[in-house]
Amino acid sequence: MEEQLRSEIVRFIGTHQGNHLPESSIAYFEQPLVGFSAAADPIFHRYRQIIGPFHLLPDDLLSGAATSVSWVLPISSAVRESNRVQTDLPSREWALTRTYGEQINGDLRRHLIAWLGERGHAAVAPQYSPLWKEFSETPVGIASSWSERHAAYAAGLGTFSLSDGFITTRGIAHRCGSVITTLALTPTLRASVSHLSNCLYYHDGSCGVCIARCPVGAITRNGHDKARCRELVYGTAPEKLSEQYGVAQTGCGLCQTKVPCEARVPVL
Repeated sequence: MEEQLRSEIVRFIGTHQGNHLPESSIAYFEQPLVGFSAAADPIFHRYRQIIGPFHLLPDDLLSGAATSVSWVLPISSAVRESNRVQTDLPSREWALTRTYGEQINGDLRRHLIAWLGERGHAAVAPQYSPLWKEFSETPVGIASSWSERHAAYAAGLGTFSLSDGFITTRGIAHRCGSVITTLALTPTLRASVSHLSNCLYYHDGSCGVCIARCPVGAITRNGHDKARCRELVYGTAPEKLSEQYGVAQTGCGLCQTKVPCEARVPVL
């Protein structure tokens, strides 16, 4: 069943009629990565210590939860290339991916809930649960009651970076999502030595390119200033570009492009 579900996610993204820039054949996303974690994995309890007691357990979201299914949607090379040349604000292609690509991600969440339901397995998308909340003041800064990146880490899909991004075998430029289901699936092995293993800076101190890429200085060798980053992503960037690009949210992604981890694990 693991391969059936993985194949269905790959098929859905590969055939989604909206997976391309307007009036273009350039895709938003390339082939997805998929992983599974057991709902009973102790890591979800550890997230309550690492992130905060407000972080939900899979069983909080779905009674009888057995598996958290996670995926990563790698942003296409053409979209990434358009953002590499930017120095202050995101490219139009990146902004469209932030808006329309995330809509595709939402379509995938809903599709998988229906697909699993047709096969007799309940499923929910944490992102759409009434229990999902965002908190502006926590010991780790801005945080939510379910982190898609932490779910992806639990499912063995990558590790974290100096910029708080998530570095997978396809790099850091992506969007990710998850659904929780009562279907029991074999968990994906977490092969990394630590939660920072894929980041070149944490590996040997030789990187830090994302520091210079951030136009507002939200990344330093001490880590990521979420509030400063958020002001750019949800304030300055859309205020300057929304009308020009025709989308309400533009994202930024400069720290995810023109960096060694853009499309691979640089440590390897």
